[in-house]
Amino acid sequence: MKGMVFTSFLEMVENKFSLHIVDQIIENSDLPSGGSYTSVGTYGHHEMIQLVVQLSQRTNIPVADLVRTFGEYLFTQLIELHPQFIQENSSVFSFLQKVDSYIHVEVRKLYPGAELPAFEYETPVPGTLIMSYRSSRPFADLAEGLINGCIQYYGENINMVRENLDEGTAARFILTEAEVK
Repeated sequence: MKGMVFTSFLEMVENKFSLHIVDQIIENSDLPSGGSYTSVGTYGHHEMIQLVVQLSQRTNIPVADLVRTFGEYLFTQLIELHPQFIQENSSVFSFLQKVDSYIHVEVRKLYPGAELPAFEYETPVPGTLIMSYRSSRPFADLAEGLINGCIQYYGENINMVRENLDEGTAARFILTEAEVK
């Protein structure tokens, strides 16, 4: 995983909890990196899992909830770093359908060799987008959080249903525009 993900996670933990909690989760994890991350470095995803598990133990918040919250936070970080992604898309559906074909291409330019999840898209009826997520890492919760962050950013009234296809490495997200009454 790219170091930017780790540095953003630790920043979120500091902002939402405390620097003391950041120190505790790093000290109590067995991290090959020693918990020293740079935004351009690459680190094993198991380090992220350890950090989240440690945070869960200290906060009594389930791991999945923490990872989804981090996904929402990470979305705000991504649009601060890459505002062009948002400027070129006027809606949730427009933005999300370009994640794999456009945004991941740009990420690979910045981080050659980045191992990114893959998405497939279906639009079976107007007002519905189905995103199928696949990854070699168990971060479907992170993908869900990123999608939630996108929905919050655009402020659209969209319902999301998640169907797990595998142990966190594959999921289907069914997004439906809610009827305004």
